[in-house]
Amino acid sequence: MPPRQIPLTPLQHTSGRQAATCEFRCGNACAQPVPNRSDNPYFGDVVAASATRRAVVTTGLTAAVLGTGATLLPESAAAATTGGRQGSAAAAAEELEGRRRRPRAKAPFGFTAIEPQPAGTDELDVPDGFSWHAIIAWGDPLFRGTPRFDVDRQSASAQRRQFGYNCDYVGLLPTRNPHRAVLVVNHEYTNDNLMFEGYTGPDSLTDDQLEIIQAAHGMSVVEVRRRNGTSGWTYVQGARLNRRIHTGTRFTFDGPGAGSDLLRTSADPDGTSSLGTLNNCAGGTTPWGTVLSGEENFNQYFVEPGTGTAEQTAAWERYGIAGSTGRGWERIDPRFDLGQEPNEANRLGWVVEIDPLDPHSTPVKHTAMGRFKHEGANVTVDDDGSVVAYMGDDERFDYMYKFVSHRRYRKGNSWRARRHNKQLLSSGDLYVARFTGDGAQDRVNDGTGEWIPLVVDNRSKVPGMNVEEVLVHTRLAADKVGPTKMDRPEDVEVNPVNGRVYAALTNNSRRTAAEIDEANPRPDNRHGHVLEITPTRGEHVRSTFSWKLVLIAGDPDDPGTYFNGYDRSEVSSISCPDNVAFDGEGNLWIATDGNALGDADGMYLMPLEGREKGHLQRFLSVPAYAECCGPLITFDQRSVLAAIQHPGESDAATYASPASLFPYKGDPCPRPGVVEVRPDRRKRTRDRRRGHGRGRRQGDQSQR
Repeated sequence: MPPRQIPLTPLQHTSGRQAATCEFRCGNACAQPVPNRSDNPYFGDVVAASATRRAVVTTGLTAAVLGTGATLLPESAAAATTGGRQGSAAAAAEELEGRRRRPRAKAPFGFTAIEPQPAGTDELDVPDGFSWHAIIAWGDPLFRGTPRFDVDRQSASAQRRQFGYNCDYVGLLPTRNPHRAVLVVNHEYTNDNLMFEGYTGPDSLTDDQLEIIQAAHGMSVVEVRRRNGTSGWTYVQGARLNRRIHTGTRFTFDGPGAGSDLLRTSADPDGTSSLGTLNNCAGGTTPWGTVLSGEENFNQYFVEPGTGTAEQTAAWERYGIAGSTGRGWERIDPRFDLGQEPNEANRLGWVVEIDPLDPHSTPVKHTAMGRFKHEGANVTVDDDGSVVAYMGDDERFDYMYKFVSHRRYRKGNSWRARRHNKQLLSSGDLYVARFTGDGAQDRVNDGTGEWIPLVVDNRSKVPGMNVEEVLVHTRLAADKVGPTKMDRPEDVEVNPVNGRVYAALTNNSRRTAAEIDEANPRPDNRHGHVLEITPTRGEHVRSTFSWKLVLIAGDPDDPGTYFNGYDRSEVSSISCPDNVAFDGEGNLWIATDGNALGDADGMYLMPLEGREKGHLQRFLSVPAYAECCGPLITFDQRSVLAAIQHPGESDAATYASPASLFPYKGDPCPRPGVVEVRPDRRKRTRDRRRGHGRGRRQGDQSQR
């Protein structure tokens, strides 16, 4: 029987994503009711109710009068700000060509910004003077005796010993040997239609195929090596630290929520351990050499029976589980049927910590850090030794959080210090953020904020909820204390050079003109923005801060965009910031997901200080329909790593007719993986002589 295309939900997808991405990534979250139905006032409501009724400015030339819902934008600027491209393919093509004709930006950083390429172009593009190679990709064997990848001969037993599917977070930990390191990667979800021939939906999958899909989720730990400081990283099959974490890996719960009635199941009546981690998105590396990973869109894997208690139903609705029909996993694993195991969903949505340097260690789920759709978690050590973690809840109108440890960090790499530090996230205080704008006078989107306590000194600060309820149902708890509803807060990280915090807010097409505020200044926000937080007196433990938007993304020709004050005529276009990272000089690197301008996603550099502050430049463009994840500037500052997630994730793509063949090694299917980009001028010269251009796709380019 000829293969059929995936039966995608007939919906209008408002971002640059394909419908297939929405189907497999998050269970069509954008088409579902917004889970946050709390009546928390938007900042705009508060201002409108005040006597002054101050206007809030979208930096640049964009302004909105709060309380009336009227926007003071020229019609053309309003269309650009909301992602409008005049509604026709011809107009879209004209706009794209216009961006390509923009004069080339200055190149003070050792590269000239590359031009945008259409989202369907199956090339990985990097600047002149750089080259890229794939370090590892889906199916590569991690252990001795593991079979090589063969898309036509997959098995669950092999997949549990091979590199997993879609990659998001990328971490690289140094070792005592400067030419060896440990690579840690999340495997967020799978594209079932590209993995198996004849896929028409979950019911078309065999039990064996479902087991393969489960095994492809989770995380991989892989040793990598290089010949010298100028050569690229390659992975080492059979290395001592190699490890696959999947849906059958045992985790333990720690913190105040461990043992809660809300975590108990028939397989774990004590509520202290669980199997597997799912939909792991971003993450972070700790100062003590472990890796944190965030469990994000776990809701889509469960079948919701619609017959739970009032408390269960409220939680299922708030976490986007209500009405879920699952991925078919309940057929082989009853824990994914909430009618049989109503608490199983409570065992996902946590920050997990793994020790890449100990392959026999048991990963931990930290209940003290709260449960929501974690994009990730990143920590910093404050001056008093407290460890502070910042986190985003990746959902429209959800919140940003902060965790402060009770115990203090111990310096050093001794086993005693490391054992102590691995307990730091087990006990601490949890807060949620409220942002207040300072009005239009300074023509900048900025203001002050406060961290509202949820749990302090192991005591609940939320009326009507105990500590366990606050930590397991953190979204419901936060709703009660009035934080600011944000535009999909994703990766939140501390800049190690200037000590400030940067949050990627990807988009929010559901925000109306009446709901805008100074921290989320655009209605129908298709392109997102980046927010900078400056802790009071530079101390992250403090409960107050100041903030500013340093990037309002979109087409630079749109006067509503903002690049930290830099000339918009000299910057690259950018849409949907997702992940952030920093190099040794404190420059901001941004990876995007879901470009709503029609361009391929990619990686960008934006300085935060000096003459070039705000000079955003496109550094990398990913293959057809892929997402750029990571990013990571290696610890020696010699190269950049990126995860190429869901290449070929086109609505029209199938197993038999792929839209991408990344990483171009002769396989008949796309294989998500991790790439390294590094300076290589001699190779660039050879490539140009051979007609390969600027380091684009390499390897076998034949089609199936």
